[in-house]
Parts: sequence; structure tokens; C-alpha cells
Amino acid sequence: MARYTDAVCKLCRREGEKLFLKGERCFTPKCAFEKRGYPPGMHGRFGRRRPGRESDYSRQLRAKQKARRIYGILERQFRRYFHLAQKRRGLTGFNLLQILESRLDNVVYRLGFGVSRSQARLIVTHGHIIVNGRKLDVPSALVKPDDVVMVKEGSRENGYFSGLKEVAESRTVPTWLERDLNNFSGRVLRLPERAEIDGALNEQLIVEYYSR
Repeated sequence: MARYTDAVCKLCRREGEKLFLKGERCFTPKCAFEKRGYPPGMHGRFGRRRPGRESDYSRQLRAKQKARRIYGILERQFRRYFHLAQKRRGLTGFNLLQILESRLDNVVYRLGFGVSRSQARLIVTHGHIIVNGRKLDVPSALVKPDDVVMVKEGSRENGYFSGLKEVAESRTVPTWLERDLNNFSGRVLRLPERAEIDGALNEQLIVEYYSR
């Protein structure tokens, strides 16, 4: 399973904004973006173009890369999601965002069982998650309305999950999900509406990028 293994703080610096890829650390002074907000690389500090000179292609590329990096997906899989979104009824861009939000690792993150999507991905791949009564260790699996996602009973006593309630209680759960912390479980009530998905994502630019 291919995944990005380099320093994730470089991704935030390249996009010029915090993508909150390291969970709570992004809210502390240790965040690399706070110390070095310029793009990575030897020309990063002085290599930015002057405002007003960005091309349409550049804006489309940055919108696509930003979405990929937020959800932790490589190009080949992201393109496959786009083709899947095209086959569904409705707006392709909105369909794409719904697919990304429906990934199992994202749902685990949204429920507060992981402090970041990368940590949620590890929780899934290590076999700690059960969906509809069966263990599912594929982070890219797409959940559906009425699916029940829960932490495996045998995993609840280990070091991380034993303190999960206190951590998860501070996290707001989106309205399209329902969470039961006493049972370490959650349920997908429906697919998210556009207003419930990150407003910083520009799905129209992503559609334009792949429609060139």
C-alpha cells in the first residue's frame, strides 16, 4: 500500500497554510509552519511568485494537491476517486468530496478516535476497527449510511484507547455522524452535505484540473 513517508510539515509549507496533518501539535509553538512558513527547498524563502501572477493551471493544481494532502491520498488513487465521482449523479466536485469524507480512515478521524487522519489510518491498518461486526483493516474502504464503526473490544484496554474518552470528548463530531464514547462506536447517519465539508477546499478547481 503506497503512502507518503516524508515530513508532512513540508506539505503545509508548500501550500502556504496549515493543513493540520499532525493533530494537536499543529496548535502548539512546535508547529514547523509557525517557524518556517515559506515553501520548502533551497529557494523556498525567496522563490514565491509575486501576487497576481498565478496562472489558472497553477490555481487548479494547488487546489488538487491541497485536497490530496489533507486526506493523505496519492495521485493515482485520487484520480480514481475523481473518475468514480464522475459516474455518480450530481455535481462531480461535490461527489468527490463526499467520497473522500466516506473513507474509513477519515470517519475514524471525524469520530475522534484518532487525533489526525494519519493516526486514524494506522489505527485501521493495525486491525483495531470493526465495521458492521467485522474487522476491516483497509483505510480506503468507503462507508455507507447506517454503517456502524467501532473499536475492537480487545483493543480498548491498551494504552492509547484507555485514555481515548478524555481526548475524544473535546472533539466535535459532524452532524452526519453519531458517536457513542461509552461503547467506543459511531454510526454513519448519512453522507455529508457540502456545508459540512472543509470550506477551504475548492472542488470546482479540481474538476477543472482533471478536465483540461
